[in-house]
Amino acid sequence: MATPEGPLVLDGRPTAQLIADHLRERIIQGDFRPGQQINESVLAGQLRTSRGPVREALQRLAQEGILVSFRNRGVFVPELSIDDIKEIYAVREAVESASANILLVAGQEQISRTCQSLKEILTEMAARVALSDWQALTRLDMKFHTSFVERTGNSRLIRIYDTLVAESRMCILNLRVSYPRVDVLVQEHQNLLDLLEAGDNEGLQQAISRHMRKAVDDLTTTTHQN
Repeated sequence: MATPEGPLVLDGRPTAQLIADHLRERIIQGDFRPGQQINESVLAGQLRTSRGPVREALQRLAQEGILVSFRNRGVFVPELSIDDIKEIYAVREAVESASANILLVAGQEQISRTCQSLKEILTEMAARVALSDWQALTRLDMKFHTSFVERTGNSRLIRIYDTLVAESRMCILNLRVSYPRVDVLVQEHQNLLDLLEAGDNEGLQQAISRHMRKAVDDLTTTTHQN
């Protein structure tokens, strides 16, 4: 198991929550490989804490689906199948479609604030495309969609989507996908932004569906090739 860069610095949050956040990001970044077991005792030693909060953190991540727990075997990083990928993106499509409906009835001021936030992310994304910075592109891609959902202000949609984003990043980074459609990546997100800005609900719904289905095609094609 990779060693983290020194002990965690507690910032007032419960230790278990801090450990869970730290582990989630390391798992998403690929520090732990699919199928790898997470050793509670070793992890507690690396983080210089007791096993109790580590155990609680692992339980939280298992509840989120970021880890899987097997009775009498331990806790493991999941190996995402093609069916898993299809399910993740189908639910993402449903959440984003619901978010589009909420945003488009929220009024022009809310739409304008959302679009401004998305434009800033797109500008950074275009710069990363030029640098072929795949990890940063993955992060910005997810940040674009997360911002879209967060602007609804619906806490339950946001909570659901946070887990979906983590699983999506695991799909992309753990499968070592290098965006086969990188040349149109910014264009696709710009299209979503334009449709939102124009208040075109039907067009936005269709674009969300196409975007998610293309992502599934890319990921499942890569999975077949690996």
